[in-house]
Amino acid sequence: MNRILIIQTAFLGDVILATPVASELKRIYPDAEIDFVVKKGNESLLANHPAIHQVFVFDKQSGKRKSIRKLSATFRERKYDLAINLHRFGSSGLLLWRSRAKKKYGFKQHPLSFLFTKKFEHKIGDGTHEVERNLSLIHEFGAEKIVRPSLYPSAADLEKIKNCFAEEYYCMAPASVWFTKQLPKEKWVELIQSKPGKLVYLLGAPGDKSLCDEILGMSQSKTVVNLAGELSLLQSAALMQKATRSYVNDSGPLHLASAVNGNVTAFFCSTVPQFGFGPLSDNSEIKQVDKLDCRPCGLHGHKECPKGHFKCGLEMLVK
Repeated sequence: MNRILIIQTAFLGDVILATPVASELKRIYPDAEIDFVVKKGNESLLANHPAIHQVFVFDKQSGKRKSIRKLSATFRERKYDLAINLHRFGSSGLLLWRSRAKKKYGFKQHPLSFLFTKKFEHKIGDGTHEVERNLSLIHEFGAEKIVRPSLYPSAADLEKIKNCFAEEYYCMAPASVWFTKQLPKEKWVELIQSKPGKLVYLLGAPGDKSLCDEILGMSQSKTVVNLAGELSLLQSAALMQKATRSYVNDSGPLHLASAVNGNVTAFFCSTVPQFGFGPLSDNSEIKQVDKLDCRPCGLHGHKECPKGHFKCGLEMLVK
């Protein structure tokens, strides 16, 4: 194959978990040009990736139809031999169909799957990892069953954070889009206080800064540094790579840690690892509250606990 297109226009964690498809295709077809489509805001994740030739941005906020038309025209000029859609919803199916690739692969669960050349099952809940589900689309070409995701912080990224490195330090990413996937702030304080005198970096997006400030204040620790909003995604990944250990929710930072093989502990509150989004680092640990009949309460989490008690977070043993 000469040219291959990968489409994943979901959240940043989904993009990270799609990188093994690019890596495996590059291994199998070393001379192929492999392009990648992500939604606006996630393109920086794939900077410097050796398997990826070009990254295209789907900017639906500036006009979904306009972006689809523009990308479709570019894709037709590229004349792809294979296009793969790893997103199960939304406009990604149109992008796949309008790419006019010779082969168009995607999941059966997509509402436009009838337009695909070949459709694959995407079953959540049986313990199969999302990376395995993604790689199943290219098994016929010789892909491995599971491969660790990969990100490549640049020399400039490492220069930016060089003063953060120490012989021992910890990273904690306390925020999540969904409340019930987020370990309660008092539990983060408990975790910080279990490491007296240790250097701890709080990581997150600019919108997470206030939460991290609150946790920092509650901890009364003088060795906690709030870096939320200060680092790029790849810089955060680079810091997690060398950390003594990183602590994360079932959210994007978990996959940042996996992609650089950082030591990581992942807290699963309302969701469960059986959904297929657990850590893939060599040194990884999952913490959860077992034997709650209300758990899991959904695939993506909720803005508040449906039962009102949030035991899956408040009863978590963090130490």
